[in-house]
Amino acid sequence: MTEVATITTSRRVYIDKQHPQVFRAMLATAETVREAAAEAGLDRRLVELVNLRVSQINSCAYCLDLHTKAALQAGESVQRLGVLSAWRDTEVFDERERAALALAEATTHPADSTAQEAAYAQARAVFGDEQISAVIWVAVAINAFNRVSILSKHPVRPPRMPAKG
Repeated sequence: MTEVATITTSRRVYIDKQHPQVFRAMLATAETVREAAAEAGLDRRLVELVNLRVSQINSCAYCLDLHTKAALQAGESVQRLGVLSAWRDTEVFDERERAALALAEATTHPADSTAQEAAYAQARAVFGDEQISAVIWVAVAINAFNRVSILSKHPVRPPRMPAKG
């Protein structure tokens, strides 16, 4: 067996289970972030778009599965979810959503200072300080959860099929 095969088939540590107290603190932070976003006037669909876009960038299958379900439950459309990765090339997202998505991308890639400045300018045109802060916190939180799930290799399970009667 090659070294690469050994690496890809090795058992991963579920860091959320290994240190549950840390994960509980992350969950509490995520709840506080959701509350701050709601208090800032960001609706749940927008929060889930940010969660999904960041999870797309990070290729976090587990979080994509989780937040796709949450977005649909919040009333998001299948069409918009389907084109989210190409949001700049569609007209299905409004100015606020575009600003939030750009800011989420800049938060996920902070080393790209040009994109960061452009995203901030776009956000400034439609959001106040509280909303900008809330979008950034949503992106920071989902980036952290993406790392937990990616490095732990949390599985995405197939949907349960109804029993045949």
